[in-house]
Amino acid sequence: MKKLVLFTMALTLMFSVHAQIETPQPSPFSKVEQKVGLTDVTLEYSRPSMNGRTIFGDLVPYGDVWRAGANKNTIITFSDPVVVEGEKLEAGAYALFIVPSKSSWDIVFYNDTNNWGAPKVLDDAKVAAKVTVASMELPMNVETFTMTFDNLKSNSAELGFIWENTMANVKFEVPTDQIVTAAIDKVMAGPTANDYYAAAVYNLVEGKDLKQAKVWMDKAMSMIDDPKFYQLRKQSLLYAALGDKKNAIATAKASLEKAKAAGNDGYVKMNEASLKEWGAQ
Repeated sequence: MKKLVLFTMALTLMFSVHAQIETPQPSPFSKVEQKVGLTDVTLEYSRPSMNGRTIFGDLVPYGDVWRAGANKNTIITFSDPVVVEGEKLEAGAYALFIVPSKSSWDIVFYNDTNNWGAPKVLDDAKVAAKVTVASMELPMNVETFTMTFDNLKSNSAELGFIWENTMANVKFEVPTDQIVTAAIDKVMAGPTANDYYAAAVYNLVEGKDLKQAKVWMDKAMSMIDDPKFYQLRKQSLLYAALGDKKNAIATAKASLEKAKAAGNDGYVKMNEASLKEWGAQ
């Protein structure tokens, strides 16, 4: 009986330690993912509500740094470099801060995303970009702070901030045209040396059409100014598989010398073993 009581007490203690009551957050977290052209944009922020309060000029004082939401600072992430209202931003994650005035807002993209809330004073060294946009008055109140992606185009979009009876929009441009043009140029230029090399190695490893593999390997090597020891190693194995021991030996010797120069003992041993197998003098 005593053991049963102790066991019951232990279970009760474990439950009291691990049990948690989850309640709704007053400023719920929101995550918005938007594709703009070919660029992925992700926005993470918490959404406070008015709850009968005056917001701008009171809860959010004019001239003060505001976290653009609640709780941990708002974070926006771009998968490609962008241009925000004429200011260049590298790909990456940024904290978003707002310094509002009655007729305009300063929008700050901050390199430090590890804040909780907003710093009292912004560190200029951490300001990746700062832009000023006009704010506009709405004919009605919006109860909960809302951020949007609007006016979506292939090369641009607008990031919107809406709360109380105020709205502001920030235009950002994405490098869609550069990305597509580069892809077109690459495809139209034909396979690269790496493409030819990868195809040749695949056929070699799988034992498929070694003559075609040689065509691809020769093409790859003709496009590479200074073949690496591991590339020469594969070429020597391909020659050997085709029964061309003369070229296999010559290529293995070249791979061996480069492997020695690179300090790669594994490739040194493999080349030496192959040269011995192929009867190299």
